[in-house]
Amino acid sequence: MQHQEILHRCFRCGYCKLPGNYVDLNCPSYAKYRFETFSPGGRMWLLYAWVNKKIEPGKRFQEIMFSCASCGNCVEHCTLPKIKDYLLEAFTAGKEELVNNGTVPPAVRDCLTKAYNHGNMYGLSKKKRGDWANGLNIEPYSDQEYLFYVGDVGSYDPRGQEIAGSVASLLKKEKISFGILGKEELCDGNDAKAMGEGELFKHLAEENIKKFNSLGVSKIITLSPHAFNAMKNDYPFLEGSITIFHYSQILERLVGNFKFKNSLETVKVTFHDPCYLGRHNMEYASVRKTLAAIPGVVPVEMDRCLQNSLCCGGGGGNVFTDILGGGPESPARSRIQEAAETGAQILAVACPVCAVMFEDAVKAGNAENNIEVKEISEIINERLA
Repeated sequence: MQHQEILHRCFRCGYCKLPGNYVDLNCPSYAKYRFETFSPGGRMWLLYAWVNKKIEPGKRFQEIMFSCASCGNCVEHCTLPKIKDYLLEAFTAGKEELVNNGTVPPAVRDCLTKAYNHGNMYGLSKKKRGDWANGLNIEPYSDQEYLFYVGDVGSYDPRGQEIAGSVASLLKKEKISFGILGKEELCDGNDAKAMGEGELFKHLAEENIKKFNSLGVSKIITLSPHAFNAMKNDYPFLEGSITIFHYSQILERLVGNFKFKNSLETVKVTFHDPCYLGRHNMEYASVRKTLAAIPGVVPVEMDRCLQNSLCCGGGGGNVFTDILGGGPESPARSRIQEAAETGAQILAVACPVCAVMFEDAVKAGNAENNIEVKEISEIINERLA
């Protein structure tokens, strides 16, 4: 297994499962289950025992490995420089060994099979991939300045489709030159890689890059931070020929051009940092600058924010497999409570995965009267003149 030489170096000191101020729990799987085996240090110990043939990779072992949301909090707070940069890589390598051996939870197996057979994690028809854009008069990509890459959640999940449409409408209002791939779009592969399916990720990446190059794409706007991360950091074949943007970075440039209503009700808004935008790519400023520029919006911060943000629990493929699960102790439910405690009326998100996870948590926790989940382009659209 790759990186197995670092497994024994982990002191299991526990800092990896905490935020920077050490007053709460910040590893989503440990916060949910409260067993040390579900913490990053516990996973290191289990992997060490496994590669040394002390334990077998049974059902519980598999669930522990695949409950990791790949949020990066452990990397952020690990105290050992020689291993911190390889923590997530070690966990991914462990999952890859499980995948290669065929010893994975059924939900993971089914999800990866769907991605391989259909080009998306939902296993739905490619012909329906562009249905989110019906009636919006969005052109297929030809020679526009940007390709708007929507991804699986934006293409197939009803809530993701709403967000894709909202972002696209703002781009159109500001006459941004962009097109979409529609049914020609494929999964970005970020979550397949996080689930240990490196060969599937490579296949998806190669097919995407082949498509981009054939169309002469030079700039891509992604809807999901997951796609932003994969294309920016893990597509080794781009060789700097394509510039990748997350849509929040484009909105930051545009917000000064928007014409807002003259009279707007004041509303408190707190922003949840997506893991693949924040910790994985150090992009914390764009959304905050955009929110601060919207008339009537009063930004407030949660205690766990920026590099200490608590993951929604949807990363690492969990939004598709639901291995991390729900319940009162789920990271999404905890995050909703934390957002409500700021006094904010709106929890703002910039990721369709986060939107899906949090809205499910609001419904499950009967918190509809406490706080509302909205994506940042929706906040802007509601306030435009």
